[in-house]
Amino acid sequence: MFKLDHVVLAVRDLEASSGRLWEEHGLRFVPGGHHPQWGTANMIAPLGNEYVELLGVVDEAMGSNSVLGRTLMELSAERDRWFSVCLSDDDIDTTGARLGLTVRPGVRSRPDGTEVRWRGAGIEERGEDLWLPFFISWDVPATLHPGAAPAEHRAPVEGIAWAEVGGDESRLRDWLGGADVPIRVDDGDPSVHAVGFSLRDGGEIVLRG
Repeated sequence: MFKLDHVVLAVRDLEASSGRLWEEHGLRFVPGGHHPQWGTANMIAPLGNEYVELLGVVDEAMGSNSVLGRTLMELSAERDRWFSVCLSDDDIDTTGARLGLTVRPGVRSRPDGTEVRWRGAGIEERGEDLWLPFFISWDVPATLHPGAAPAEHRAPVEGIAWAEVGGDESRLRDWLGGADVPIRVDDGDPSVHAVGFSLRDGGEIVLRG
């Protein structure tokens, strides 16, 4: 079973991007931690069961040696751009086998020293098909899910409502094994184009790449 877990925005400067999104949309980001295997760090806008992740390279030597690091630097060379959509997967080994993806362990340390662990599939194996989602299975209690961190948003945001991508709709259906997730396909270039967030008053915030 797949569910929207988080969306990833590729950025050059974590602090500058988090400040801009606070000013423009009322989203409060908190420090996430470092991913030493990729030379990256992140900041998180928690949304309960979901979250927005700002992800950027902070160690260019290490980042240049990883597919993810090079991709993030290329995407964010001129401006912040959506990297991808991540789906939580309660049977990630089956998904990996079906799609020929390796399920790999991941870990980062939060600023308080707590380790957050997961298993992921597809983050570096999709080539240029970043419009296709990647998959995650968390190896931590629900209280340590990044979306559960405390944050005071100025906007009355409740969660991720949908994502819009450019690509091939039939290929997306095959990638998801026919599962129904709120990712819609338009006729644009093959990338993540926009993400919509639901508000408590029934409105939406839309962030475009």
